[in-house]
Amino acid sequence: MRLDHERIVSAVTARLTRASSAEEACRVAVNTISAETGAMAAALLPVRDHLRCVAAAGSWHVFTAVQTGRGVSGRAFRTGRTQTVTAVREDPDYIPVGIADVTLEVCAPLVDTDGQPIGVFDVEWCDPTDVAAARACIEEVAACLGDRITRLGGPPAENSSEKLLRHAGALTAAATEWELMAAANDAARDVSGLCAAVLVVSEGQRIRVGMPTALPDEFEANLRDVLTTVPESALLELVTLAHRHGSSHTLGETGHTVPPVYRPLLDAGVATLITVPVGPPGEGGVMLIADDRTLEPDSSTVNLMELLAAQAWACLDRLRTLAALRELAMSDPLTGLRHQGPFGERIRNAVPGRTALLAIDIDQFKYINDTYGHQEGDAVLVSLARALQGALRRVDELFRLGGDEFVAVLDVRHPSEAMTIADRLTDAARAIGRTVSIGVALVADEEPPERTLRRADAAMYAVKRDGRDGARLAPASATADT
Repeated sequence: MRLDHERIVSAVTARLTRASSAEEACRVAVNTISAETGAMAAALLPVRDHLRCVAAAGSWHVFTAVQTGRGVSGRAFRTGRTQTVTAVREDPDYIPVGIADVTLEVCAPLVDTDGQPIGVFDVEWCDPTDVAAARACIEEVAACLGDRITRLGGPPAENSSEKLLRHAGALTAAATEWELMAAANDAARDVSGLCAAVLVVSEGQRIRVGMPTALPDEFEANLRDVLTTVPESALLELVTLAHRHGSSHTLGETGHTVPPVYRPLLDAGVATLITVPVGPPGEGGVMLIADDRTLEPDSSTVNLMELLAAQAWACLDRLRTLAALRELAMSDPLTGLRHQGPFGERIRNAVPGRTALLAIDIDQFKYINDTYGHQEGDAVLVSLARALQGALRRVDELFRLGGDEFVAVLDVRHPSEAMTIADRLTDAARAIGRTVSIGVALVADEEPPERTLRRADAAMYAVKRDGRDGARLAPASATADT
């Protein structure tokens, strides 16, 4: 195909002068080239780590975005040099878009007045074309387009929808609830353009406030202080209001009466506020997006915040479901206590002389099962597990290893401290009409914790031989495991 270089460049230049935005300028150049040459043309401008296709013509299908380091277009943008490919199927960077029999691709960088790449202009032909002429024509069109985009203020910034899409990846990748809440707050600030965001969600019977760990300004610090010190009932009222009536936002007007529920936020300096319900009523929460400037958020921003809240809740619900499944996998389904696997992990971190193992056995449990049945035996296990758990300190851990065998793992400073806690456990069992036999052993230097447990078992069986219902400290010697 013969290219009328001067006519094509003249047509593009004339139409570019009427373009009022970078996107319109790209459409003008693309449509003109496609109409004049019959080729597939596309203009791509950078948005963060990718090139966004803002205009294309001459093809049924086109990729919306290309990573800045991929494809012929990415190569042209990265190097700032025109790429001319005549054997596209042999070029490892060629990205096919459904055009059959492409014979030539010319991709020229769009540059600003400083010579820095601000995008690329890519054209593909299926007909035999003069390569040198095609390159010269596209480079001149690209120069005109780059100049017009620069005059119009440069490539457009990332729009709100693109920001939300980018942040969706961070939400999905969050490994903990705190990471998720921080990611949701970051997304809300970035997408809305407001300077502060807080995700408030229920956690069991409590309300949890997710705040950024690094507070960039005084306003956000004030908001954090207010939300972490107000009564939980005030936070619950905010959550209830959002779930009852839906999202809301301030109008940017002053001099009006403020509902009491928002008064603590005003005391923190809030002048603009978007509230969005998160999750289902009764178990969800609310997202608060705020600013100390008096603004009026538009409805599209509120809609995006609702999408963000829905994504955040879906990710939070997934994390909680996974945590519940992990807990089920690590816990005894009858008593809720953790079992053999977590116990093995715990004792691997035992500290000689400071970690005590308490082997606990229910007295006459076989008699209970044989006489009253396994249902009654299960009830005894559950009630005793609760009693023992309640008698332990908050830092102590109780495991059920099977049947009526329990093990408590304690961090102590002296053997007498372990014996004191063992006595509390026997008292707790008596308080519900049962008795237990307990053997106590401290992990010795260079002693495998498994051997320590065998010493604790031996001490427990010694209690049983002496009449049950008591506790005994195992001798320090390792000969007790024989």
